[in-house]
Amino acid sequence: MEIFSNLGLGFSISLSLNNLWYCFIGCMIGTFIGVLPGLGVTVTIALLMPLTFKLDPTTAIIMLAGIYYGAQYGGSTTSILVNIPGEASSVVTCLDGYQMARQGRAGPALGISAFGSFIAGTIATFGLAFLAPPLAQFALKFGPAEYFGMMCLGLIAAAFLGQGSMLKSIMMVFFGLILGTIGRDLVTSFPRFTFEISELEDGLGLVPVLIGLFGVGEILNNLEAPQKGREIYHEPIRGLLPSWREWKASIGPILRGSVMGFFLGIIPGGGAGISSYASYAVEKKLSKTPDQFGKGAIQGVAGPESANNAGSQGAFVPLLTLGIPANSVMALFVGALMIHGIQPGPLIMTKAPQMFWGVITSMYVGNVMLLLLNLPLIGMWVQLLRVPYRIMFPSILLICLIGTYSMNNSLFELFLMGIFGVVGYLFKRLDLEMAPMILAFVLGPFMEDSLKQALITSHGSLGIFIRRPISATFIGIICFFILLQTIPRVRRYKAAVPKEEL
Repeated sequence: MEIFSNLGLGFSISLSLNNLWYCFIGCMIGTFIGVLPGLGVTVTIALLMPLTFKLDPTTAIIMLAGIYYGAQYGGSTTSILVNIPGEASSVVTCLDGYQMARQGRAGPALGISAFGSFIAGTIATFGLAFLAPPLAQFALKFGPAEYFGMMCLGLIAAAFLGQGSMLKSIMMVFFGLILGTIGRDLVTSFPRFTFEISELEDGLGLVPVLIGLFGVGEILNNLEAPQKGREIYHEPIRGLLPSWREWKASIGPILRGSVMGFFLGIIPGGGAGISSYASYAVEKKLSKTPDQFGKGAIQGVAGPESANNAGSQGAFVPLLTLGIPANSVMALFVGALMIHGIQPGPLIMTKAPQMFWGVITSMYVGNVMLLLLNLPLIGMWVQLLRVPYRIMFPSILLICLIGTYSMNNSLFELFLMGIFGVVGYLFKRLDLEMAPMILAFVLGPFMEDSLKQALITSHGSLGIFIRRPISATFIGIICFFILLQTIPRVRRYKAAVPKEEL
């Protein structure tokens, strides 16, 4: 019964007028970002983080969370109507959603997308409410050795479960760890990699790095490509309420996508993008008519859209209970919590229960808002695509400059933003994933601190990571991951090389 009293506490906080207003703002901004291609949710949260300084910590996280899961709603609108995914997680929705729109079924596609996202968000919110407390209680048993093992597992999983080359992902993890060591050592206070630049003694700021990589880098990447005119959907949108037959075909994919997306969102390196791809693959496999997928199957919209919304909320489980970001957006939430003086992890539930339960219940409130707002405003969101690139990109760059400078009123951080903008552009050109690097950059200082604490308590013995059962379990899972990736490669190598050469 304690869970229901905690939910009651959460709703009393999230339903206050102030928090309702900022939840509404977050949902609106998130939908706006989801609709517009080129301005991602990561850079948006990084830009708005300095503006939350004067807000109550609970209110700030409620607004930022609304931006994150609101973007999943907005991304589906343009995917269905004009075949342009506003978010990476909405790419799969283009396959069948756009075909439905071309067949005059845009209304049911948009309707099932909105209702599926709402159902998935509701399931994920209550899953988070019921799963988080026992997981946080378990995490209270963690010491430095356990935290180090868990963070190593998170980085390994992020590298192996990424969508690109595993070797490139591992390389990006090491690059992120190196960036995280810049600044004064936490124990000896010795400056490392600062090159006698006083501004680097406190380390690289999270905001200029992220805004540079995702904001400026994305602008440079888009400006290089020839910009074609964007197609605008002009047909009247009718029949937003799906028929009984469409509901019957969609309810299974919605429920499966919700559960699958929630648990994939928990895994480091997972999240909304992987969830939507996995859901589409499962629905196509289970379908009696797989040949209809890609030609306007409503299951190809219902499943992925439910999965990406559940995945975005499932990512809050490791953040709020373990203090571990599951993806690059959650890494920003770590920074946002620390800016407000809150250490992410299992102690949030006891030290800041109002924030913990207020944020969880606000997700349900936000999903209700998004359902009521998105369907009537579809026409308005589509019109935003008329904004020409020559206006959009300079505006985004101006927001990047203001957001970075307002953080610490530092010209040096503007310089850092420019450097990492070029770095982000090069990463895009070289097809390097930035999510593993961001996770390593955020987790690196915590990993180093946990490693040093563990070695101090064990008098320098590495055996502490094996003697403690939880830590040893994490190391065992890491070894399993490595073997799972290397054994098939060794077999392929042996099969390709003639026996006489071995």
